Amino acid sequence: MKSLKVAVLGPIPRDHITTHKGEVIEKYGCATHTAIGLSRLLGDSGTVHLVSHVRKADLPGVLEVLSPYPNIRTQHITADADQGDIIQLEFVDQNNRLERQTGFMNPIVGSDLEGVLDADVFVCVPITDYEIPLETLRYIKEHTDAPIIFDAHGPTNTVDVLGQRHVRFWVDRDIWLPYIDVLKMNLEESRCSWFQAEYSPEDLKPLHEVETTHLDDLAAHVLSRGVRSLIVTLDAGGSAVYSKGTDGIHKEIVGSIPVKEVIDTTGCGDSFAGGLGYGLLENPTDYIRAAKYANALGAQRTQGRTFDVFKNLEETQAMILKTYGSL
Repeated sequence: MKSLKVAVLGPIPRDHITTHKGEVIEKYGCATHTAIGLSRLLGDSGTVHLVSHVRKADLPGVLEVLSPYPNIRTQHITADADQGDIIQLEFVDQNNRLERQTGFMNPIVGSDLEGVLDADVFVCVPITDYEIPLETLRYIKEHTDAPIIFDAHGPTNTVDVLGQRHVRFWVDRDIWLPYIDVLKMNLEESRCSWFQAEYSPEDLKPLHEVETTHLDDLAAHVLSRGVRSLIVTLDAGGSAVYSKGTDGIHKEIVGSIPVKEVIDTTGCGDSFAGGLGYGLLENPTDYIRAAKYANALGAQRTQGRTFDVFKNLEETQAMILKTYGSL
C-alpha cells in the first residue's frame, strides 16, 4: 500500500494567549495544530511535511514540540531569514479575540516546496495576507493535480505598522479562486469574501453582525470560478458544505460534534483544515466525509491546551460514528 503524504503550509507563530477566563498560555500555534492533528490520524500510514519559516531563536522549540510525532517531517521548516510570526491573542469571550502581531514570517514561495510537490494533498493555513502568496498556489497547480485546501483566514487578515491585526475585504479574491480546490472559511471571513460593488456608510456594519443569508450566493460565485468545494464553519452549528453536482450546487449542513466543555478554541480552524486534508485522502471529492473529520479535529482541539487532545484514527472514527452514524 502506498504511503500517504500530506504537505502543510503555514506559519508557526509564537503565541501569547490570554483566555476568556484570564489564564495566560504561551505556545507555538497555527500550522502545528494542523500537522499534529494529521499526524495522529495518519499514524504509520503516511507522513506530514510541514513547510514554514521561523525565527532562529524559535527553531529549537518548534522542533522539540514536533519531536514526539515521528511521521512529521521537519526539514522544510527553515530559519534562514530569521523571520517568524509572533502573535498576542486576548480572548474577550469564548470565540472572539483581540489580536496583535509583532513578528512576521517571510512568505512561503515555490523554492520552499522542493521535495513535497508529490504530496497527495496540500493544506494551506495562512493567518495573515502575506504568508502564502497567490504565486505559490499557482506554482503548486503547475506541478501537481493534488487537491489544494486553502484557509481564507490569510487573505482576509492584515497587520498595520503598529502591529494591530485587522480584518479586510478579500477584494482580489477572484484571481485566487482558480488555484484553490477547497476553500475553507468561517462566517466572519465569508463576509470579508462577499462584498458589494459600492457601499453607503450605513451599509458598513460591524463585522460581528454576520448572518448566513449571503452564503448561497458566495458559494455559487466561488464554485463558478474553479473552486470545487466551499466549506464554511458555523461554530456550534457545524459546517456548511457546498459543491457542484450534476443537478446544480449541492449544499449540506454537517452538524458539529458535541463536547461537554470548551476549554480552549485556539487553533480550532487550523485543526479543522487538517481534518479536511485527511478526509480527502481516500476520496478527493467526498467533501461531506472530509467535513466530518474536520469537525472531529476541531472538537478535539477545544478539549485542552496541549496537543495531547488529538486522538488517533480509531478514536476519531468512533467520535464520527457516534455523531453521524457513518464515516
